[in-house]
Amino acid sequence: MRRRRIAASLLAVVTAIVVTACAGLPSGGGVQEGREAGGDLDAPDIDLLPSRPQPGASPQQIVEGFLRAGSGPGPAGDWSRAREFLMPETEWNPSAGVTIDVFGERDVDVVNDDSITVTIEPVALVDDKGSYERTTAGPTPLQFELEQDDGEWRISSAPDGIVLDTTVFSDVFQEYPLSYFDPTWTYFVPDVRWFPRTNAATRITNALVNQPPSEWLAESVVTAFPVGVTADVSVPVTAGGVATVTLSADALLADQGTLDRMQAQLDASLSAALVNDVQMSVGDTLIAADAVAPRRTSVTGLPLVEKDGMFGFLAGDEITPIPGLSGALQTLDVRDVQVGIDHTQAAVRRSDGAALRIDADGTTTVLDTRPGLIAPTIDAFGIVWTAPSTAPQGLVAHTPEGPVAVGEAWPAATGISALAVSREGARVAAVVTSGGHTSVWVAGIIRGEDGVPVRLGEPVVLAVPSGSGAGLAWLDDTSIGVLAVDGETSTVLEQRVGGRGSTAAGPPAAVAIAGANTVATIRILGDDGLLYLKRGANWQVTASGVAVLATQQGAPD
Repeated sequence: MRRRRIAASLLAVVTAIVVTACAGLPSGGGVQEGREAGGDLDAPDIDLLPSRPQPGASPQQIVEGFLRAGSGPGPAGDWSRAREFLMPETEWNPSAGVTIDVFGERDVDVVNDDSITVTIEPVALVDDKGSYERTTAGPTPLQFELEQDDGEWRISSAPDGIVLDTTVFSDVFQEYPLSYFDPTWTYFVPDVRWFPRTNAATRITNALVNQPPSEWLAESVVTAFPVGVTADVSVPVTAGGVATVTLSADALLADQGTLDRMQAQLDASLSAALVNDVQMSVGDTLIAADAVAPRRTSVTGLPLVEKDGMFGFLAGDEITPIPGLSGALQTLDVRDVQVGIDHTQAAVRRSDGAALRIDADGTTTVLDTRPGLIAPTIDAFGIVWTAPSTAPQGLVAHTPEGPVAVGEAWPAATGISALAVSREGARVAAVVTSGGHTSVWVAGIIRGEDGVPVRLGEPVVLAVPSGSGAGLAWLDDTSIGVLAVDGETSTVLEQRVGGRGSTAAGPPAAVAIAGANTVATIRILGDDGLLYLKRGANWQVTASGVAVLATQQGAPD
């Protein structure tokens, strides 16, 4: 047996290898590749043209050539170059899975001339709907069998799917947020997918109309597209950025309100593919629709703080109070504050650990006095969520009618240090401890018809922060910020929900994090009262003497 690490010199070549069908390349579902007249405005897929099999190549060279050829021609060309390394009758489905790995960790074991094993270290998977999920699967062996064809070695058996190096993946694939509605039809809820850049409009439409939402989110969102309505497998886009989506005849049975919501979902989802306008049709019949406008979830740009005994929005040295709330908050010894979307309610943790709801009329209601409560969060319905740090399953939603236990909360977690409901109220993120490790989870919220939370969906692991979780905040609709501390050292993780994350060193002795509706999306509070704003790779002090950095769930219409 001969074993060696794939040469680093190959890193300059776009590489892809096959993998078992544990994830999928989103080119299935009957999608027909190829540009329509007028052209697709998406950036071109990164397709190199690797070398063909060379005469007299050894089995190892054939497998390595297959690895290199797996990326181009890619989905638009049905991986034709890679297929040249296969026996004519070999069945191989490149659309069955995408695994993202680290090139330098690939190992090749030559068992004998007709059997070669490639071992990879997967870091993430993309399933057949384009949903991205990190993985800790560890070393994964991939088995190749070879035979001779007219005196030349070719692959007779290969696992389905492809593997892309982490750097190559971001060149070939792009993230596209699909837009669904929350169950009240008030807000958009993004479901981030990853598709090859070529024919992105077709892929997005196919996923939005013809397929269900990502599994973890499916019970927490709704779509305007009625059951039975499907989209054509090809979506042409003109040079002016106008996409034509051809729907099945059942679309003509939809009422105008439904059509307007369908239009809104298509407009928002296809905008990431550089589509400026969407025209729905059934055959040659154009469908008239005016996209509904969902409520925005952006926050007020100024920091919301307590400083010098005053609570409100800080501009320079001036504090602008929130009518009603600021007066009530200034009478309390507060530790954490999150203000609701209309600025008429706030979830508060006092310094004695109790969780409260504050209303704009000054009413203060003690909701939870269990020991060890983490900072509470308030959702778009005005419901306050609380949980003890040592009992993640003790998640409680405090409605105006009383507390409700949230079912199936954070299974297998033994601790929780931070919790935040997304601004539209369909998702909740948490920093939890499970198996002795700290990680960031996100789950869909399943609510009853009255909007009261019933249970959480199956959580998805987003990231593993460096250190213990000290704070968590939604930065926008698709990203969260996580503050982790290790002694006096802090790190800040910016994590896409359904995508990748990046970690940077944070300010010293950091204690709180909040999103900012500015170019710099993160604010950090130090235990010395200094308020920091991230600008590029640096943290800039913008204020001092800040006692509390609050978070916002939106802004009044």
